[in-house]
Amino acid sequence: MLREKEYKYICVSRIRLKDYKSVKAGRPKTIVLDNRNNPIELEIVKSPDDPDTFLYVHSHKKALKEASMNDHFSKAYEQDLTQIKEALHKKKGTKKLDKVWQRIGRLKERYPSANKHYHIEVAPDEKNINARDVTWHKNAVKPKSGEGVYFVQTNLSEKNETDLWTIYNTLTEIEATFRILKTDLSLRPVFHQKDEAMEAHLFLGLVAYQLVATIRYQLKVSGIHYDWRNIVRYMNTQKLITTTIKAKDGKLIRIKKSSTPRPEAKEIYEALKYKYQPYVMKKSVVPET
Repeated sequence: MLREKEYKYICVSRIRLKDYKSVKAGRPKTIVLDNRNNPIELEIVKSPDDPDTFLYVHSHKKALKEASMNDHFSKAYEQDLTQIKEALHKKKGTKKLDKVWQRIGRLKERYPSANKHYHIEVAPDEKNINARDVTWHKNAVKPKSGEGVYFVQTNLSEKNETDLWTIYNTLTEIEATFRILKTDLSLRPVFHQKDEAMEAHLFLGLVAYQLVATIRYQLKVSGIHYDWRNIVRYMNTQKLITTTIKAKDGKLIRIKKSSTPRPEAKEIYEALKYKYQPYVMKKSVVPET
């Protein structure tokens, strides 16, 4: 449908290309860095089965993530190893060397995907009857060939890997920001009956995004690359504190103070050239009712 209407698009490919060729054969891949300075390899490729242009993306960080074990199984695996180790020093715990290895064997069967990343050693006592210690360490995780690779598909005419990557990341950033704004500004799906109401809803969303984009641009100029979710999270750590005291004459004394911002919030204030605190303290007296 997008092609028929001659719309431009860029998105992650739903299929993993197997038969493709580089449009710049013989040239090295383009290397860019993400916001955490992790290298990403880029290369424009073409597939004989599709008229679109594809951007080959190889993220080393993503490869390590895909190669590493599931966090849940890793945590459970180490917890069970700790229980085996602690049992050696308990009154009725399993201490016999062969029994300890049996427990470890059952553990390996229960967590085969996690076990392959660990090396376990059991130290016997002087008589070689009981175990006196159980130690382990996690082996370095090496990504397999093809891990961390995906393709971005587009019909844009740009021939530069960096330009396509920048456009793609801009769109993903917009999508991520709107997902957050749905919660922060209550921009949830609403079924309007009139065009005017629908236009107002869209206008509010665009204004909100322009505000977010402006703030993030100013922060990036100062070398701060937090996404909007983290910006909101850091700024929410600063609170307004209201203390109410009842005087002898029956009047209420209210004292308002803003808490001291955390270092991350101070960093944002400094980049935007705002004061750390809108005021130091405000005091008001409410007459007796």
